[in-house]
Amino acid sequence: MPKKPDFDLQIAHKYFSAECFNRAWDYIDKPNLAKGEADKMMSLSLASLWHWSQRKDCSPTNLSIGYWQVSRVFALLNQADNARHYGELCLEASKKDGVGPVYLGYAYEALARAESVSGNWDEKDAFLIQARQIAITLPDPEDRTQLLKDLDTIH
Repeated sequence: MPKKPDFDLQIAHKYFSAECFNRAWDYIDKPNLAKGEADKMMSLSLASLWHWSQRKDCSPTNLSIGYWQVSRVFALLNQADNARHYGELCLEASKKDGVGPVYLGYAYEALARAESVSGNWDEKDAFLIQARQIAITLPDPEDRTQLLKDLDTIH
């Protein structure tokens, strides 16, 4: 049986879920990744998701966000099947009770991005339509503007 650590696991999961998420964004925002940075970006994104899944306060919203980021990273790495898989997990989490509509919009954004990477233009367009329909109904103007801006980056 593994020895119980001499630190609070929940505090560690709380720290690493956020820290890894934010550090992954440092790479996502870079226009060009140096050698090895793509692997770091992927590892950080997956680590963030895993640490979130271990937290006692993990909610479907947290999972939606985590799955979305992992999907985005896979799309950046041109791994359409993995991007689609995590986009589908994001969509599933985003449809749960208590998850705000902006997260459903981003689930469709993730799926549109995955289909764009795979060259499935009809599917991409269908997901973009669904995401835009959600975006225009969002009550928060900042959420609406950001989602529409992100959707405009999908080609």
